Amino acid sequence: MSDFIYLASQSPRRKQLLEQWGVRCELLLPCAEEDVESLEAARSGEAPVAYVQRVTALKLQAALNRLKQRGLPPAPVLCADTTVALGRGILGKPADAQDAARMLASLSGRAHRVLTAVAVQSGRRRLQALSVSQVRFASLTRAQIAAYVASGEPLGKAGAYAIQGRAGAFAEHMAGSYSGIMGLPAFETAQLLRRAGFSV
Repeated sequence: MSDFIYLASQSPRRKQLLEQWGVRCELLLPCAEEDVESLEAARSGEAPVAYVQRVTALKLQAALNRLKQRGLPPAPVLCADTTVALGRGILGKPADAQDAARMLASLSGRAHRVLTAVAVQSGRRRLQALSVSQVRFASLTRAQIAAYVASGEPLGKAGAYAIQGRAGAFAEHMAGSYSGIMGLPAFETAQLLRRAGFSV
């Protein structure tokens, strides 16, 4: 039984959350030549739940290939993906500042879902979970959106915001998993890790 897991994620928040829960993790990050962003491309008409689960599975498979190619010692591999859904629409990471402003304007004064899929490969077993939370933003002024976009925080974030950052002040109501909205749901992840043999 391994005393650590490989975390196949470039998100510092996910590593921080795992360490807070007492889980030792080693990063298993892609090489420069790997096109990880292409794995996040949505298919036409794809439902948000199907999308986030499919992307997580693709990322996990890419990480397992990476592990094998690098000849690293075996250990469970954890992967996760988060997306923001407005109805059936998928809001991924904004392409640029203008795209971030567009996304934030679409979320202003409305409720949306934050979906985080988690997958753990432990030996031949693949364990999966899904966290779905609800967030409602207050109505945002153009000035608020412009100031938030100028902070740089929305770039690289699903739905163009980080709930643990300045955007926490926009959230009028939240229901579900706060850590799931951040990018790694505590309850669901702990369940998967216990099934993989960790004491969490």
